[in-house]
Amino acid sequence: MTFTNVVTFLKKIAPLVDLTKKEIALLQTPDRILKAELTVNGKKYPAYRVQFNNARGPYKGGIRYHPEVSEDEVKSLAFWMTIKTAVTDLPLGGGKGGVTVDPKRLNKKELEELSRAYVGAFYKNLGPDQDVPAPDVYTTPEIMGWMLDEYEKLVGKKAPAFITGKPLELGGSKVRDIATALGGVYVLEEAVKKIGLKEKKVAIQGFGNAGGTMAELLAEKGYSIVAVSDSKGGIYDAKGLDIQEVIRTKESKGTVIEYAKATKISNEELLECNCNILIPSALSEVITKENAHKIKAKIVLELANGPTTPEADEILSTRKVLVLPDILANAGGVTVSYFEWVQNRKKESWSEQEVKKKLQEKMISAFEQIWKEFSDGNKSFRTAAYVLALKKIIAAERKRNKI
Repeated sequence: MTFTNVVTFLKKIAPLVDLTKKEIALLQTPDRILKAELTVNGKKYPAYRVQFNNARGPYKGGIRYHPEVSEDEVKSLAFWMTIKTAVTDLPLGGGKGGVTVDPKRLNKKELEELSRAYVGAFYKNLGPDQDVPAPDVYTTPEIMGWMLDEYEKLVGKKAPAFITGKPLELGGSKVRDIATALGGVYVLEEAVKKIGLKEKKVAIQGFGNAGGTMAELLAEKGYSIVAVSDSKGGIYDAKGLDIQEVIRTKESKGTVIEYAKATKISNEELLECNCNILIPSALSEVITKENAHKIKAKIVLELANGPTTPEADEILSTRKVLVLPDILANAGGVTVSYFEWVQNRKKESWSEQEVKKKLQEKMISAFEQIWKEFSDGNKSFRTAAYVLALKKIIAAERKRNKI
């Protein structure tokens, strides 16, 4: 995802939202780009925090540790966070952070040093009312705990609402560990009702935290999971897999393909297998113009970020496949992050039941708003989600008299 794509996207969608040139310019310009160089054991690591837009509330977005992190990538992701918080109606803006590092090459002490250095570099621009970070690629609740500790040392007071995705013992929220998948389940249930889908055969590409949890939650709800995969390959059984046994196999042998009671398939074959619901939950750009016409599913739920290319999206839309886009389908994580922020600010701790109920309400409300926009015009469900989000951001900017 490059920032050029963001600019192209905005220009393409501008006519549907009646955006002026001034509004397009505002939407594609981040409020602030912060950069630093962090030193750990004599090695230097470039670090970034992009605060894209806070018209609707404090900046919100994760911090990722990855060797390919760049300013351009962080800027793009910060833009998409602005869209995602607007889609789900959270009173937040969009931001993103990252460090260009391979965290696997650092020991625990160096990882902690890097995390504390990140906060030290940017803390004056972060905070509960300003910019609220969270975990992302290769960052964990433990890392959030170190960052919180460093921030509180630097500001000289307790500030649990500074960061989300923390361990429960430090003010983290219940349900955060399954929030992305659970949010996806709530969206899927609504979509199934809307299109009157009778048979619920599901294929899930990716069996990590999001995909594995999704398989478990849907199996509990009576869906038949016919195929799952991980980086080593996939398995298929038209009658449905025993998901608990698949999980045990993955835990003991490191891959789902060791599950003996199914046919081995490739990740590519999984996308085209005989299912009604397809859930890509691992890599980006796996549904392409080459395979989009072979997909048999009636619903594609994007649990991964950007699994469908724009060309494939057009093909699926023409074929009347309902694509539930990532900005809605995987927004359960940021929604429970928002709940964590609220609990910290109110000095409250909500029960698991309470968090699940609030998450369900938020996801259904967002789905219904997009469905209305989708039903009213000649646009795909994804385009309807983008249009709705941009309308909300522009409305907030207008109220601030910025345009």
